[in-house]
Amino acid sequence: MAFSHVVWLAVALPLAGFLVNGALALWRPEAKRLVSVVGPGVLLGSFVVSLGVLVELWREPPHAPLVVHLWSWLPVDRLQVAFAFQVDQLSTVMLLIVTGVGSLIHLFSVGYMREDPGYARYFAYLNLFVVFMLVLVLGSSFPVMFIGWEGVGLCSYLLIGFWFADKVNADAGKKAFIMNRIGDFGFLVAMFFIWRTFGSLDFAHVNERAAAVLEPGGAIVTAITLFLFLGCTGKSAQIPLYTWLPDAMAGPTPVSALIHAATMVTAGVYLVARTNVLFALAPVSSTVVAGIGALTALFAATIGLRQYDIKKVLAYSTVSQLGYMFLGVGTGAYVSGVFHLATHAFFKALLFLGAGSVIHAMHHAYHATHSHEDAQDMRNMGGLRRWMPVTFALMMIATLAIAGIPPFSGFFSKDEILAAAFARGADLPVFYLFYGMGVLAALLTAFYMARLMAMTFMGQNRTGEPERAHLHEAPWIMTGPLVVLGLLSAVGGVLNLPHLVGGHPALERWLEPVMEPGLRITQLVMPTGSTEYFLVGAAVAIGALGLFLGFRTTLGRPTPPAREAPADTGLSLVLNRKYYVDELYDAVIVRPLAWVSRVVLWRGVDQRLVDGVAVNGSAWAARVVGGGLRLLQTGQVGVYVVLFLVGALWILRAVIR
Repeated sequence: MAFSHVVWLAVALPLAGFLVNGALALWRPEAKRLVSVVGPGVLLGSFVVSLGVLVELWREPPHAPLVVHLWSWLPVDRLQVAFAFQVDQLSTVMLLIVTGVGSLIHLFSVGYMREDPGYARYFAYLNLFVVFMLVLVLGSSFPVMFIGWEGVGLCSYLLIGFWFADKVNADAGKKAFIMNRIGDFGFLVAMFFIWRTFGSLDFAHVNERAAAVLEPGGAIVTAITLFLFLGCTGKSAQIPLYTWLPDAMAGPTPVSALIHAATMVTAGVYLVARTNVLFALAPVSSTVVAGIGALTALFAATIGLRQYDIKKVLAYSTVSQLGYMFLGVGTGAYVSGVFHLATHAFFKALLFLGAGSVIHAMHHAYHATHSHEDAQDMRNMGGLRRWMPVTFALMMIATLAIAGIPPFSGFFSKDEILAAAFARGADLPVFYLFYGMGVLAALLTAFYMARLMAMTFMGQNRTGEPERAHLHEAPWIMTGPLVVLGLLSAVGGVLNLPHLVGGHPALERWLEPVMEPGLRITQLVMPTGSTEYFLVGAAVAIGALGLFLGFRTTLGRPTPPAREAPADTGLSLVLNRKYYVDELYDAVIVRPLAWVSRVVLWRGVDQRLVDGVAVNGSAWAARVVGGGLRLLQTGQVGVYVVLFLVGALWILRAVIR
């Protein structure tokens, strides 16, 4: 069987899971056993289909993307858009990540969400989320991708606000939905420009004709790519549209793992990689992408230094790591950006699910005695490796990976990005600045991850004596996926081992047919020889120094429980309050818009103009006119005869004249 021709099954299976679990949520929410089979089962089926596609493409690599037409969607004059899936090396990588890591998160969710009354509804949303993410990565055209692009935005709203009875959670879901719509405006405008320029919205046609149609560095290609990147900043949480992602922690922890690690937030990086030839033709846009990525990586890393909620630390870590990915693709190292996307999916999913195991244990320990926030505050943990040794060991692997310590996966992908930025500096000196920002972000990343591990698993336990009796390792339905992710985090670097360590860059060769148009234009030459050794050594030293300082600083002084901790002051307070960016947005954008909506639009336009003039005014006019006409209806025949005679005489006079 040609799996590439039935790739639609990878989408159809989770869609069927959504329909089944949605029906169970409405009519039989107590059927949790069936939900537990259907929810993860359909994802495992999709993963099998994805493996089949990989094997098929590995045996016979296609010379051109395989387009699987399903039906004609928009047949409007010259605009002919088919609902079709594109199977090539890049979409296959994303297919494996989404279904593979997604399957592990679904399995973890069986244990994590088992007691939740909305269990069936949760899995229905989770399955639907994967459906739209697969449409996004498989779409053969911009409009089909946009269906998935909008769909994951909808599902993120449903999942982040899953516990919608809590206003904070509901507000977080709305915030994610609205901020993504701002970015989506850019995606739509870019599509209009692309249609105007190419007369087509198919990826294959645009990528094939781009070099011939567009002027390198011209206004059109610059506008297209900048608007596309605006969409990316919303979906992938880059400055200035990043603030929704930390608030997305309001959802269940497996949702955080799915959104942050394997799916939605990587969509922007995937879009740049998919349209690499457009960005290669727009050096200004590529520099903007790299600059915003480097700035976001450093900015978010500084905020992570002073967060206490274990999920908030990981949330800002995700924003920072996404910045690295954009630094990579903006530099022209498209494969390096995708490589880091893959390794990040492994170690960040592991970190979030490991945090979920910690929160699961803390909730059991703090049941009925502390608040939800207390159970996620690292100041209330400490010494948990005694009760959760497996989780500790696996999260330590992920910490070493994200810190860039060899031979763990994050070292290879992050090192490639930093080396590419340094190499690009020979042509554009500003990239040396981006490289320095990336190195500093790497130092801070290692520091805040060491702080997280030390506050959570090391030192004195701070849960309290009665609570310690309830601390325990998570059940194997939750720990099993962590083990798989731990293995991938440890050895995932083999996907693209550099020649420096005697490896073979398999991922680079695999993605070459998709990335070749952009790489041919950018002509990025990676460092070799002593320069390469220096860059690698510096990257390892930076990661090791950050870990050393993080562990020593955190363990060198006692950490009081949250209720006894002194209030942050000075720079610590600024970092803890995230530079007051949310407050700034609220003062400059939200409140003025709310005032305009309430005073100008509601009271001025709606109440006075629409209600007062249009509705009430027309009613008043009708009443006045009706009142005048009513005087003619007296019910007296004599009056009617007089009016008849007057009218007849008036008509007769007019005729005689």
